[in-house]
Amino acid sequence: MKEKLVDLFKYTYHFNKEMIKAIAENLEKVDEKTISLMNHTLNAQQIWNSRILRENSFEVWQINPFEELEDINQQNFNKSLEIVEKFDPDQKMEYQNSKGTKFENTVFEMLFQAINHSTYHRGQINSLLKQNGINPILTDYIFYKR
Repeated sequence: MKEKLVDLFKYTYHFNKEMIKAIAENLEKVDEKTISLMNHTLNAQQIWNSRILRENSFEVWQINPFEELEDINQQNFNKSLEIVEKFDPDQKMEYQNSKGTKFENTVFEMLFQAINHSTYHRGQINSLLKQNGINPILTDYIFYKR
């Protein structure tokens, strides 16, 4: 299972990087919602990592300096791989959501949430890119594996 999680985080890292690049190349055409969603996508992975590692986290909708997004993506990737290596995927973890409500999930469930959430928002970002006259990026997992 660990190998599959590593593969999925490589996929997530790769296409987050491609999205950041596409946005950077078309910054004059990109709207605020696109920037907000890209930040949110990265913030959410950082938050899930932080919940597992018991570290301080970003705010869900905080806007980071655009020039830091690539570094945040890299840090998220590194932290996610660290979690995959150090934690039992079946280990249950207690955490609080952004509203302070307590929950318990396995490490696998939390990591998969981070991956799935990223995929969902990259789809939204692609729709916004297309609306703004920018070619969307083919981010399907199968294209990554070909």
